[in-house]
Amino acid sequence: MKIARRSLLLGSAGLAALAMAGCSDDDEDHGPGTIVQVASDDSRFSILVEAVAAAGLVDTLNGAGPFTVFAPTNDAFAALLAELGTTKEALLANKALLTAVLTYHVLAGKVLAADVAALPKPATVTTVQGASFTVGADLGITDARGRTARLLVTDVMASNGVIHAIDKVILPPA
Repeated sequence: MKIARRSLLLGSAGLAALAMAGCSDDDEDHGPGTIVQVASDDSRFSILVEAVAAAGLVDTLNGAGPFTVFAPTNDAFAALLAELGTTKEALLANKALLTAVLTYHVLAGKVLAADVAALPKPATVTTVQGASFTVGADLGITDARGRTARLLVTDVMASNGVIHAIDKVILPPA
């Protein structure tokens, strides 16, 4: 079974922060912000937010969506930088690579953890980048290069989709 495609990534998890900008004095709940706003409000995703900005994907991920983002934490990015033998600055300067990697973390549509769990395993999932990754029976995500990420936090709601935090940056085919 394939889960659709569309455009862009960003990641986050943890606190589903409320978008408080423009609040009036009433007690009305304004709900969560966009994927970018939710990620920006969680310090565990500061590198991801920087990467999304450097790739020029902020407007897309602030758009209507809906999107599902498998969001790597700062620790996941630090491990990737060590694995690749590069610096954060060098990674952020490579817009083409950054865009390909980030969009590989995004699905078109809102896919909750229960939806992923219900897929027959192994399940092939197509990203907005155009390539696929596989979800195993243990809900591990295996990327196109055979690297496996684990879900840390699921179903962090945003106004334009959902975020699932993962412990590894997944990579599209070389």
